[in-house]
Amino acid sequence: MKNKVNPTPMLPGFYLPRRGRKPRSIQQVLADKIAFLQQKTFKQIGEIFGCFIPGDYLKPESSGSMSRRTFYSKENTFWAFLGQVLDADGGCKEVVRKLQSYASLKGTKLPSSSTASYCTARKKLDEQTLTDIFQYTAERSDSSTKSGLLMDRRVIVVDGTGLSMPDTPGNQEVWPQSAAQKPGCGFPSARVCACFSLESGAMLSYAVGNKKNNELPLFRQQLDTFRPDDIFLGDKGFCSYFDMVKLKELGVDSALTLARRKPASKSNCLKQIGENDLLIKWDRPKYNPGLSYSRETLDQLPLELELRQIRVVVNQPGYRTKGFFIVTTLLDPIKYPSEEIAELYLKRWDVELFFRDIKTTMGMDILRCQTPEMISKEILMNFIAYNCVRRLMYEAAERVDVAVRLVSFKGSLQAIRNWEPQLNHDKLSNTERIKMLDDLYGTVTGLPLQQRPGRREPRCLKRRQKNYQLLTKPRHEMQEMEHRSRYSANSLN
Repeated sequence: MKNKVNPTPMLPGFYLPRRGRKPRSIQQVLADKIAFLQQKTFKQIGEIFGCFIPGDYLKPESSGSMSRRTFYSKENTFWAFLGQVLDADGGCKEVVRKLQSYASLKGTKLPSSSTASYCTARKKLDEQTLTDIFQYTAERSDSSTKSGLLMDRRVIVVDGTGLSMPDTPGNQEVWPQSAAQKPGCGFPSARVCACFSLESGAMLSYAVGNKKNNELPLFRQQLDTFRPDDIFLGDKGFCSYFDMVKLKELGVDSALTLARRKPASKSNCLKQIGENDLLIKWDRPKYNPGLSYSRETLDQLPLELELRQIRVVVNQPGYRTKGFFIVTTLLDPIKYPSEEIAELYLKRWDVELFFRDIKTTMGMDILRCQTPEMISKEILMNFIAYNCVRRLMYEAAERVDVAVRLVSFKGSLQAIRNWEPQLNHDKLSNTERIKMLDDLYGTVTGLPLQQRPGRREPRCLKRRQKNYQLLTKPRHEMQEMEHRSRYSANSLN
């Protein structure tokens, strides 16, 4: 070996040969940039719900604003939006603070405290993509749970509710406020009609309208949600000859509260099946201009419809209702005993609890966005989040073999909110992360709901409201009364 000159004469015992480094290729530089951007992700809520939403929906677009890997990429913005609707605060500023804390934990540059970039990124989310994600969650969450009633057929329960939103010109144009309210004194209101799986609680479809839309026309937009052999469960607002016929043509049976028709008696029924169980016949209604369909459509309906009328007697003390009538197309008393139909209809109240979970527990009762476009996305994101929570509840209940109806939605949401921050740490190994998710599932089912049949829940408020005046004039004209807590009727004259 040839002797080499020592390049470090001051350190004669130390020799380090010079070695040239090869220049890094473009592919290596690009790979490092991608790896750095991948570290700038804040999909901690995705650690919980990522298995319910395929990653293909959140891949960058081939072109356009959502095609680049920035801090507010498509994936990051979606998970931040989903976390926002699940968060107890629900404000955009809260989301930005959460993103800043997560970026600090990852050692990356903190984003600006302004919400402008995040709000702009939310606007760029494609509504069709959100619709596809909702439909996917609806299909996955609609589990084939067995109720033990009515031959274990799938039951879809339908109802409607109202939503309020900020008073902006755009929202007022699409969802106008009540005509009885003066301009500037009310809020735009939307009407939502939704189909739920009775057993799993998942939302299968929905339609949004304004105050001029009745629930029935919104329901008719969702008929493709039903499959042959389903059972449609609804209150008296959906008791319609037209809709029962149309569902029967699809192979779907109905069970509804009787409305707008006088109950049949033993003297004018086709056959008496039991003491409170009659086989009856409905004649096709006559046409009137108030119907939501044309005379030609009415003429295509059959002249009569054979139904079953079941009288349900309520003996529970304190209940306002002492009895009601159910009309159904389930005509076979052997397959479908009247007791099972009555028991099934009593479960219809669950749909009111589903809407309570969405509006009160998740905070969707009053929407936040300022434009109709973002209101539609906010509604979609709330329903996606609701279905994800329902899916988690079902899987947790399946692990311990309990009925999903015994799992608390609010308790599940509280667990998700408190588990989410703990999944952010870099030092958390895959084994520890899996254990944390297992513990989350165990916590969700740790305290089953107590079943209290017959408990009376009056719709009354025990805690008094603050003694504020009502805004009966536009804000710039309204004069607040002094000493509003101490005035009499005479002082107003």
